[in-house]
Amino acid sequence: MLRQVIILILITSSCGAKVDFSKDILPILESRCFKCHRQNYKKSDYKLETRNSAIADDIIVPGDSNKSIFIELIELDDSDEDVMPPSKEERLPKKEKQLLRDWIDEGASWPQGVVLKMPAAVDFKRDINPILQKLTEQEREKIKIWIKSGAEWPPDNNQESIGLTKRIRKLIISQSKEKKEPEMKNYSSTIPQSENAYHMIAAPSGSFLMGSSEKESNHKPHEGPVREVHIDAFWIGKYEVSWNEYEKFMIDGGRRKKDGSKQFPSPNDPDIDLISRPTKPYVEMTFGMGKDGYPAISMTQHAALQYCKWLSFQTGHFYRLPTEAEWEYACRAGTKTAYSFGDSEKDLNDYGWFIDNADFKYQKAGKKKPNPWGIHDMHGNVAEWTMDVFSKEGYDAKSFDNPWARGRNLYPRVARGGSWNDFPESLRSTARLPSSKTWKLQDPQLPKSIWYLTDAQWLGFRIIRPLKVPSAEQMESIWNTGISHDTLE
Repeated sequence: MLRQVIILILITSSCGAKVDFSKDILPILESRCFKCHRQNYKKSDYKLETRNSAIADDIIVPGDSNKSIFIELIELDDSDEDVMPPSKEERLPKKEKQLLRDWIDEGASWPQGVVLKMPAAVDFKRDINPILQKLTEQEREKIKIWIKSGAEWPPDNNQESIGLTKRIRKLIISQSKEKKEPEMKNYSSTIPQSENAYHMIAAPSGSFLMGSSEKESNHKPHEGPVREVHIDAFWIGKYEVSWNEYEKFMIDGGRRKKDGSKQFPSPNDPDIDLISRPTKPYVEMTFGMGKDGYPAISMTQHAALQYCKWLSFQTGHFYRLPTEAEWEYACRAGTKTAYSFGDSEKDLNDYGWFIDNADFKYQKAGKKKPNPWGIHDMHGNVAEWTMDVFSKEGYDAKSFDNPWARGRNLYPRVARGGSWNDFPESLRSTARLPSSKTWKLQDPQLPKSIWYLTDAQWLGFRIIRPLKVPSAEQMESIWNTGISHDTLE
C-alpha cells in the first residue's frame, strides 16, 4: 500500500508542470485585461502593471484561486453584466481561464521587474503613410474601399485547410477502385447530401491538335497556335452541373462569412463544414429561367472549384474543373472539324442551344444530341468554366503535355463552349471567352462577392475527375485556383 502511495505521489508531481508566467500568463493579461486595467485608464481602479498592484484588495489571492475575485469575474456567465472582459470578442476561452486559475493556485509567480506594457500605438503618419506612398493610386483606392467595407482580415486557415485536404485525399485513395486506364468505365453516382444523381463519361488518354488555324471560318488569333497536345485519361460530366446538384451546396451551408468559412465555428464541426461555402445570394439565382433539370449558373470560378471540393469529400473521388486542353479534347471527341458534328452551322440546331433557338434563356440539360463520346451540351446552353487564364497572344507553343495556363490574376480566366446567348461562331470547339469584372457589375457588395457573377446568367460549369490522383498539396492548389492573389476582391 505504501509503495502504491509513493508511486502516485511521484506520478502526480511529474505531471504537474508549473505554469510559466512569461509564456502562458503575460500574453493573456496584456491582450485581454491590460487595456482597461492600467495607470492611465481612469474608468477602472484596478491596475495590473505590477504584481503588487495585481494582488491588491484580494483581487488575486496567491495560492487560492477560489478566493480570488479575478477568477470569479472571468468565470461569470456571458449574460452577467459584471463578466470580465466586458467585450464579447475578448472573453477568455476555457483553456486561458484554467491557466490563470492554475497560476494563482501555484502562488501567482511574477518575475521581479516585469511590468505590463501596452503595445505601441500605430501612428498613421509615422507608420502607415510611408507604406501607402509605395503603392499606386489604384492600390490605395482599393485599400480605402476595403476599410470602408469593414476591413475584415481573413484568418490564416492554410494549416487547417491543407489538413482537411490531406484527409480528403486519404479517403479518395482508399475508395478509388480504378487504378489503370483499362479499368475506366462510364458511371453514375449520387451526391449524399442532396441525393441527386450525376453521370460521368470516361475519356481515354490521347493526343489531338488543339486550337484553330487561320483557314477555319471565324478563327480568332488567340485560338492558336495549333499544336499537338497529349492528355491523360479522365472522366468528364455527361451534362453540365445542374441546379439539382449545385443548390444544396449553395444555400444549405449555414451562416457564412464572406470568405466562405463558418460564421460560428465549433471544435466539433464535421469536416464537410470546414469546406468554404457561398454566402446567401441576394437575388433568386435562376433569374426565372427554371430550376429542376436546368444547368446551374452565375457562379465564380472559385465557387465552382469549392463545389468540386465539397463533392470530392462526399463521394471519395477527386473532382475539379477541366483545363482548356481537357475541355477541347472532350468536346472534339476525336473530330477535327469546327464543331464535333462537322463544319456546317446548319446542323447546330440538332446539337446545341444558341441565340437562334433557345428562346433567350437556358434549357434543360441533355435535350440535344450528344457528341461522339456521348457528352451533351458541349456546344451552347451555358458556357463552361475551365481552369486556365486567358492570354490575347494565344497558347504557349512549347506546352504539349497536359497543358494548363496558370496565373495569379483573377481576370481574365477562360470559359468554353458558348451559350444560349451566343451566335454560332462562339459555339465552335475552339472558341474561347475571357472572363471580365463586368460579370459581377450589379453585385451590391463592397468588396464584390467571391461567389456570384450576377451579370453572367449564361455561365455554368462541368466537372472532371482525372484518373491520376494528385498530391494533397496539388489538390489544395487546384481548389484554390479561383482566388485572386494579386487584387482585393
